[in-house]
Amino acid sequence: MDVLKEWKEPAKEGNPHKPTLSVQPGSLVARGKQVTILCEVTTGAQEYRLFKEGGPHPWRTKNTPKATNKAQFLISSIEQQHGGIYRCYYKTPSGWSEHSDPLELVVTGLYSKPSLSIQSSTVVTSGETVTLQCVSQLGFNRFVLTKEGEQKPSLIRDSEFINSTGQFQGLFPMGPVILSQRWMFRCYGYYVNSPQVWSEPSDLLEIHVSVSQHQDYTMENLIRMGVSVFILVILGILLFEAQHSQRRTQHAAGRESSTFFMVAETWG
Repeated sequence: MDVLKEWKEPAKEGNPHKPTLSVQPGSLVARGKQVTILCEVTTGAQEYRLFKEGGPHPWRTKNTPKATNKAQFLISSIEQQHGGIYRCYYKTPSGWSEHSDPLELVVTGLYSKPSLSIQSSTVVTSGETVTLQCVSQLGFNRFVLTKEGEQKPSLIRDSEFINSTGQFQGLFPMGPVILSQRWMFRCYGYYVNSPQVWSEPSDLLEIHVSVSQHQDYTMENLIRMGVSVFILVILGILLFEAQHSQRRTQHAAGRESSTFFMVAETWG
């Protein structure tokens, strides 16, 4: 039987809406961890089927006595053979649904970890472009860079052979780096014949971003301008007070002089 042909048959016009396929805790999972694949629908269904590319069809089936809006497919300990592309579909009284969008499940930890470094100091200035280097003794075809806290790969690069060391590397240009973001990365290696089976993650690399010299000068100038304005305001206030005080003194002296003359005239 043609597996792909059988798989495409459910997707017909007028069939129920396609389900949503997801995985918990995430699509990037370390070997030996537990994983739950969820096939969810907007309307109830009693039979769900999970399909894995390259595997038997269906890969797994879930039947429920009552119609439910989701089915859970548990993998208690994920291994190399579980890495791959998955889809699901379900059956209702009106027929088979469309298949879900593909879900890629990646298993990590099958090979020794590469090393990740930056081709300059780990302290860079804001706005600068840097290159990260992922290196391994193993002949991986590709290297993957991931940003800490994200499941999806940030960048994928073909492997390059380093003649001087006999190692393999992937180079990842990054930037411009900015202060408002956290720059923390890991990298992995994999072979193209098993693209969902990755190595152990590299140690975490954190890039520390400092203020650029131009920004330093700008800040210094702003501080100087602020201090100058403050001094001018203080001087203006002091000058105003001095002038006002002088006027009060002159006015008081004038009043005393007038009083003196009035008294003199009275006695005269």
